[in-house]
Order: sequence, then C-alpha cells, then structure tokens
Amino acid sequence: MPKFVDAALRRQEVVDAVFRIVAADGLERASLREVADEANLAVGSVRHYFASSDELLAHSFGAVVDRIAGRLDAAEARLPGSPGSAEHRAAVLELLKELLPLDEERAVDACVWMAFKNAARTRPFLAPEADRSHRTVAAVVGRLMIDLAGGAGDPDHQRLVTEAERLLATLDGLTMHALLQPEWMTAQMCHDVLDAHLASLGGPGTGR
Repeated sequence: MPKFVDAALRRQEVVDAVFRIVAADGLERASLREVADEANLAVGSVRHYFASSDELLAHSFGAVVDRIAGRLDAAEARLPGSPGSAEHRAAVLELLKELLPLDEERAVDACVWMAFKNAARTRPFLAPEADRSHRTVAAVVGRLMIDLAGGAGDPDHQRLVTEAERLLATLDGLTMHALLQPEWMTAQMCHDVLDAHLASLGGPGTGR
C-alpha cells in the first residue's frame, strides 16, 4: 500500500526549507535543488508541489506574509477598547513588536520578509505579494493611528497619513538595524525606540 503523503504538510516543509535558506544565506541560494536538499527531498518531489522556482518563491513570500499578518491580527484582537489609555498604548507597543526580530521565529520571518520585499524590485512575479505585504501592515498601522488620535471626532487626515508613514519607516528601520546589528539594537532598545515614538504622538507612556 502506498504511503499517504499530506500535501499541505509537505508543502509547508518545503516552505520552511526556503525560510531557513533565505535566513542563513539569502534569496539567491533558494533554488529548487538547494531547497530540495534542505528539505531532504528529491527535486522531483519539490516539483510535484511547485512547478518552478518562481512559483515556489512566490508561494513562500505569501506564506511569510500570512504568518506575520496572523500575528498582527491576533495582537489587534487583544487591544483593549480604551484608545488613549496607558493600557491601550502598551498593547499597541506589543502589537508593533510582532513585526520586529525579537526572537528566533520573528527574526526568521523578518529576514525572509525583507529579502522578498527587496527582491520584488527586480522580480515582477513577487510584486503582488510585496504589494499585499505593504497594504496589510499599512492597514494595521492606519487603524492604530486612528485609535491613538482618539478614535472619534474629525481627526486631521493628512497628519494621520504622515504619522502612519513615519511609524512604518521606523518599523522598517528598526527591523533592519536589529537584523544587522543585534548586539546594539537589542529587544530592549527596540522597545525603547518604539515607546519613544508612540510618546511623540501624545498620550500616556508605557514604561518598561
């Protein structure tokens, strides 16, 4: 009797192999053969699930976007319904830290995510996922800006857009610094920078 293979599980094993390769050696090494070797599979087995290297990379990019989006959704669902309070600010801070490489899982995801976003500049087949990744994070940040502005009344729309972009740039910069200089840009330093950034928007501090 042939051995049953869970297709979804096998595809995830292949994607996990892509993540390990990209995190360790960069996107250029993530060929079908290298991924097959990393996953302890024959190249033909990988081709059974992904017809080409482009298809595999696009799927892997989507997978890391889904992972990050899932963490953001879960953190957003935990936000208390009291915008402007210290409790809400602290929860916002924890949500934003889901985007930063503060533990092994988030470090791998951040490294892979940044590598794919950069590669999308020159590989058009990655552009749809790059756009989705930006829109996903920007939507969350936009909602946070509205909450932090008080969630009511007639907020200054242009200021909200500007502050959202400033926060997105801060998050990207922190991610890159934490990946490249982890000895300096520690988890505590990331926390402190984000806390100071949120404080610049007004409202109570979060402390440590």
